[in-house]
Amino acid sequence: MHCRVDPTAVRDLFAALSRTCGAELVLMVGNDRREDRGGFEIHYLFAHRRENWFVDAAVPAPAEDPRIVSLGTLCYPASRFEREIFDLFGVVPAGHPDPRPLVRHGFWPKDYFPLRKDAGPRTFSDDGRPFPFQEVGGEGIYEIPVGPVHAGVIEPGHFRFSVVGETIIDMKARFYFTHKGTEKLFEGRRPQEGVELAERISGDTTVGHTLAFCQAIESLSGVAVPPRARYLRVVLLELERLYNHVADFGMIANDTGFAFAHSHCFRIRERLLRLNKRASGSRLLRGSLIPGGVVQDLPRDFDLAGEVESALADFQEIVEITLANRMVTDRLEGTGQLTARTARDHGVVGFVGRASGIDTDARRDHPFAAYGELKFKVPVLESGDVKARTLVRVAEARESARLIRQALERLPAGPLSVPLNACPPFEPAFSVVEGWRGAIVHWLMADAAGKLYRVKIMDPSFVNWHSLSYALLKNIVPDFPLCNKSYNQSYSGNDL
Repeated sequence: MHCRVDPTAVRDLFAALSRTCGAELVLMVGNDRREDRGGFEIHYLFAHRRENWFVDAAVPAPAEDPRIVSLGTLCYPASRFEREIFDLFGVVPAGHPDPRPLVRHGFWPKDYFPLRKDAGPRTFSDDGRPFPFQEVGGEGIYEIPVGPVHAGVIEPGHFRFSVVGETIIDMKARFYFTHKGTEKLFEGRRPQEGVELAERISGDTTVGHTLAFCQAIESLSGVAVPPRARYLRVVLLELERLYNHVADFGMIANDTGFAFAHSHCFRIRERLLRLNKRASGSRLLRGSLIPGGVVQDLPRDFDLAGEVESALADFQEIVEITLANRMVTDRLEGTGQLTARTARDHGVVGFVGRASGIDTDARRDHPFAAYGELKFKVPVLESGDVKARTLVRVAEARESARLIRQALERLPAGPLSVPLNACPPFEPAFSVVEGWRGAIVHWLMADAAGKLYRVKIMDPSFVNWHSLSYALLKNIVPDFPLCNKSYNQSYSGNDL
């Protein structure tokens, strides 16, 4: 359902949908409509936790001194969305409990809001002021800064620990060192031209982000994807989930010092990447999806399901050897515990949430592609520690192999794609996809010429990252790499 809401009724809307109807706020979108509507719009996207319905509510904000009523004291994800919207659009969330910058770095001028339509190139200079981290003081407490440059081929993020001895009592993270203006880069492109950009939002989530983008375009255009394409999309998305979960298991084991498992998991990952190459022409599955369907069919005489099951059996042997090693499991059990309450409060999604008892999965709760026609289990554990996040990955890898087998056995004949209709101007459309990290949301709007006017992206990392600070409490500093790897969120997907 799409609706417009008076700015003074936002908190009432939130209470009615979240407390009465069981819906959650999954996205807030800022949009510059000054040219055609004389102001800004903030869209609030709500989704029911288990029933397949959504509410997209648009709230106007004036062009001069734009303000909205903050939901930050009611909903932690809303507080982060509101900070992001202020940094990028200059819309003030009145009554926000934590108005510090989120995306904005110190060298942006105060009057520079890059997602406004009239934001042009500017000359920036860093004035050298440090980020206003909340400081923790007291006798015997000291700080350990980590990053943003790390001892590895990973993207930059800054983690600041407050510790007593080696025990962590607080951790604050700062991201957006890889902010690339991704959402701005979509503007002015034709829908088909947005695919290559969507594929590169987060390098390990090619299919997840591209599928979310394509489904949003298809929803706006009003086209139904052919059945064969829907099933092939399931295969591609599960191939992506599988190779990432296998690699993560190996890297988690490596952070306990068990390099044997890491070596073998990356051997199996390479095997899966080669399967991706045979199936799609790309190791990372790029160039596989287009709005309206898929680019190509699977090769003939290619037993993809059998190859996947063989790789899974290989992986399962490594899992059994690893989990039988008490030195490994001692490091995993009880480390980095995230409680169910904290996970819910932060809006945590994906395997991180399911390891803490949050039973959500968009494939089941909001079926897309052909998932509504397939059978699979959603693994949910309660302990919320590194071991639980590891075991959820292992269980999901098994389900991915089962889903690939089912999709290929039921694969219907027919065309691979359909042409798009014209996109109606200035109408919102969105899509939710369960990527391998969790729920991915793409929200978009076209202009009068049919080009992309606004694209909003939410990678699961945006809602998952902050809860890591709570999972680390009362752990020791040497366990940070292990906890961080058990989350394995995307810097690029968060920073956009």
